[in-house]
Amino acid sequence: MVVRNGNYAAFYVAEPFSSSALGPHATPDFIYFNQLRMWKGADASFPFVDSHGKTYSVRDNSDWENTLKPRLRERLRASKNMVLFLSKSTKASRALIEEVDYGINNEGLPVIVVYPDFDSKAALWDGNKFAAGVKPLWRKLPIFNSSMGMVPTIHVPLLKSAISLALKNKDFMLHTKTEAMAYCYKP
Repeated sequence: MVVRNGNYAAFYVAEPFSSSALGPHATPDFIYFNQLRMWKGADASFPFVDSHGKTYSVRDNSDWENTLKPRLRERLRASKNMVLFLSKSTKASRALIEEVDYGINNEGLPVIVVYPDFDSKAALWDGNKFAAGVKPLWRKLPIFNSSMGMVPTIHVPLLKSAISLALKNKDFMLHTKTEAMAYCYKP
């Protein structure tokens, strides 16, 4: 039986990868993911358990069907939720579509949606609704936009305190998840 204690981070990485020495590390959404890893490295109490570290690494040029896709699914099956980065740089790549589709529609993973382009909870939430710039980001990833009603989603800015709260919140973990709808911490 797989232990589902990881947080699966889903983020856009340009395909094909940049030919520079940085490769996927030059993609903004990958940099945001590394911010979580940095917070964890500097503070062991930060509640992020990286599902990507649960299996061996693969090369960026590995075969999609035989190596990359099965590895993504294996990591998703070892996760209790998904951390999805949505930014102005996000695009619906093959890998990101697969991660979101399989994570939500097959595994039922709750989603913590992180918005790096918003600097506060108040910037995400306008009174009783999401701020004007939020829903256009959902439409950049149609599989998320059409599937998010299947699981609970919590929407937070790229702030350590907000992400920490969401990662600790049992309502956004697979076996204790709350009602499927979009949530936002009120400012």
